[in-house]
Order: sequence, then structure tokens, then C-alpha cells
Amino acid sequence: MASCNGLSHLLLPCSLKTRPGFARIGKREPAVGVVPSHGAGKQKWNIGVASTSEASRLHPDKYAIEYEEKIEEIRHVLQSKGKDELSESLVLVDAIQRVGLSSYYEEEIGTLLRKHYVASCSCIYEYNSLHDVSLLFRLLRQHGHYISPDVFNNFKGKDGRFRRNLSQDIRGLMELNEAAQLSFQGEYILDEAASFSSQLLHEYCLADVDGNLSRMVIGRWWNELGLAQKPKLVRNQQPKWYTWSMSILSDDFSLSLQRVALTKSITFIYLIDDIFDVVGTLDELTIFTEAVNKWDHAAVDMLPDYMKTCHRALLDTTNEIGREIYKRHGHNPIDSLKKSWASLCNAYLVEAKWFASGVSPTADMHLENGKISTGVYMVLVHLFFLLGLGRTNGDTINLPDISQLLSCVATILRLWNDLGGAKDGNEDGTDGSYIDCCMKDHPGLSEAQARDRALDIIASQWKILNKECFCLNDSSASSFIRASLNLARIVPLMYDYDGNQRLPILEEYVKFTLFNQTT
Repeated sequence: MASCNGLSHLLLPCSLKTRPGFARIGKREPAVGVVPSHGAGKQKWNIGVASTSEASRLHPDKYAIEYEEKIEEIRHVLQSKGKDELSESLVLVDAIQRVGLSSYYEEEIGTLLRKHYVASCSCIYEYNSLHDVSLLFRLLRQHGHYISPDVFNNFKGKDGRFRRNLSQDIRGLMELNEAAQLSFQGEYILDEAASFSSQLLHEYCLADVDGNLSRMVIGRWWNELGLAQKPKLVRNQQPKWYTWSMSILSDDFSLSLQRVALTKSITFIYLIDDIFDVVGTLDELTIFTEAVNKWDHAAVDMLPDYMKTCHRALLDTTNEIGREIYKRHGHNPIDSLKKSWASLCNAYLVEAKWFASGVSPTADMHLENGKISTGVYMVLVHLFFLLGLGRTNGDTINLPDISQLLSCVATILRLWNDLGGAKDGNEDGTDGSYIDCCMKDHPGLSEAQARDRALDIIASQWKILNKECFCLNDSSASSFIRASLNLARIVPLMYDYDGNQRLPILEEYVKFTLFNQTT
């Protein structure tokens, strides 16, 4: 912590007569009385102005008494706040002012702020919270105490600019912006503070609006596809689909188009997974897989309508993503995108054949195929190109370079999915799990021991993933690396089932992040 010695020049007395705009609050206004009003045969309660004694004399009922008691309770809290409770006392004073009750506590507020003013002369830098320093600055100035704007130098970097990492402190930025409105002529640091905080708060608001618009785009796209009207394809979980892409690309406000495209691709993982696990026959699934490998609309003529609709939508959406990548980055990676979908459907078909034949794969076979059937390869290959990587004009990072990274993230997701102990949506759990396969491979192995093995593998894969990301430390791939790590991090949340096969933590997360509400 920086020394505060010799900093008293930052906080000097300010003559109210020479500081326009700073006026003492007038004499305390009379107390608020609760006055009954009789009209239309019903009694209503209005809040009027009357002296404390008059209000008590006219209305000695419990409501008036409770009101006066609340006033005195707040007064007692104000009087009890010491100089060591800076944050709490400032927030309390600010709240009292905002709700229009400051006239009742003029003396107490004045005493409290003078106490903090004197204390701040010697230890202002002990308050290293942007929120606290900004709020202290604003309240002191509002109440006629001069405090130098140099107190905000503590939040600047070596380059003399406000630190960019303050962008995460929304409460602090809001207070800084309010404090900056109390600048005097020539206080350029407050001009900088106003510009800096306004820009970041604007970006934050845009991100919030952008999230709403992105969800609207996804909803409209989903309805236009017509898949919601297909009775066999009933898993409509748009918030969950968008949560994946939002969490993966949470580090950059400007990637809304990429989030939308990624959400569309993730939607098809869920839909095709349902087709393979729930509704399709083995013959139908074989034809569907061949059609995806051929990437041909005519290859599904013999399939049910719901499969035709899904296949057509998959091809049209993926082709459109390829064209958008071409527009933005100058190359169309459609061949790689097609291969990622073919690999996913091939892996689904392997699992369908295992189930149909009654064959139980070994744990290693299940894991190797399961890494592909997670959809991680498909998601990260799409993301790789959506972020502008993989161009043939000299990019230092190409798909072969990220194979180990893809494998680690896919293994982590596969095992967390299996550890979840439940299947979401319409799945009935017929494709087994690593836990089951491991116990069959090793008779006598308990479920707890099998789960421990899975957790050990996850821990090991995280270490490999961290090392791989470190070795891929290329500036052109930084966004992709962060996104891959975000995908791995969000996995436990997406598969944390409770005893009722629900995801309560995920539900709360979705409510908070997408709909700004909590239960």
C-alpha cells in the first residue's frame, strides 16, 4: 500500500462562498406526518408535512409511531458509524440522499462526512476501491469539502491513463462517472475520468443490448427453420444453446456475429443427438449419416420428413456460415466444416450400432469415440474459422496445430457428461457411460472407484490443456485459446445434475446472465 504521508495537500478546506454550486443544506424541514384523507367513503393515507409534535398529536396511531421509530433507527445507525467504516457509511449517506430523506439527518451526515474528511487527509490511499474513492470524492464535494482530483491517479497505469482492467468494475465506473461531473475548470483528470468511464459503461450497455438482440436473432432463425413444428424434434432449449456460445465467447463484446453462428451450430448438435438417441431407426440413421457425408440435399429422399427438414437446415446453415467467413476473412472453410459434421454423425452412428447389437464397448473405445460425439471438435473447428484463423496466407496456427487442444477439451466434456449421471432433454441414456464401461472392464471395481478414475483423467487433461495453450501462445490465436479454455470451464456447470435430473445451478446462471433475474 502506498504511503499517505505528505498527502494533506490533496484535501484542503474549501470556502463555500468561493465555490459556486456548493451550498449548505438549509434548516431541517419539519417531520413527515401520516395524514388520513377521507374521500369517496374510503380512508386513504397521504404523506404530508407537519411538525413532529403536531403529527404525533393528530395521529397517535401505530403507523405514525412506527414511521418515527424508523427515522430514529436510521439516525442511530448514522451516529454509530465510525471512520473505520468508510464504505458502509458512505453508501448509507448516498442512499439517504437518493431517496430524499437527507433533510432529517443534516446534522448527522455533516458530522460523519467531516469525520471522513479529516481522516482522509492522511490515509486517502488506504481506500483502494474505485467505488469507495469515487463516492467519497463526490459526497465530500457535494457537501462543501474540497478534495483534489489527484486521488484518482492511484487508478492509472504507468502510461498515465486509467487502467483498462477497471472495465470489470461496473459499480466503480458508475461512481467515477458521477464524481467526474463535479469537476472545476482545469481539472483535466476528471475530464479523462468522465470520458474513460462513459466509454466503458457504453460498451457494457451495448453488450447487454447485443445479448438481447442476439437471442432475438436466434429465436427468429429457429422459428423460420420450422423445426419447432416437427413433433419428433421437441427439444427447444434456446437459452441453453445460447449459454454455450455466450460463455465460450465471453471475453469480447464485439463477437456477437460469431456467437450467433456458433449457437446455430450448437443447436444442430442437440437436434441430431435426439435423432440418433431417441427417434431414428438404425437404417434411417445410416442413410442420414451417409447424406451428411455426401453433403447432398438429394441424399435424404427416402427419409422421414423430420429428418429431411433437419438435414436441409443443417446444410443451408453451415453453407451460410462458410460464406460469412469468406466475406469477413477472405476464405471459405466449408470443406473443414463439412468434415466436422461428418465426423460427428459417424461417431453417433457407431454408438447407435453398439446399442442395436448389444455390444458394450471398452472404456477406452467409449472415450475415444465419445470425444467426437461430444460435438467439441465440430464446435471448435467452426470457432477456429469464425475467429479468422486457418487462412492460407501465412497464418502461424492451423487446424493440425490444435489437435491436442481439441482432444483435451473433448475428453473433459465427455467425462463430465458421463459423471453427470443423467441425460438431459429426451435422451434415455442408452449409449452408456465411461463409468459403466469402466466397471465392466474391471469386475469388482465400485462405481465410486470408477468415478475417481474419470476425475483423475479430467485433472490430467486439464494439465495437458494448460501446457498446450501455453505452447500455442500466438497473438493471432489468443481469442481462440481463451474461448477453448472457457468451453472447458463451463462444462461442469452444464452437467451438474441434481437428484431430480435437473440443472439448478445452470438454471440460475441462465436466469442471471441472460434474463437479469434471480430467484
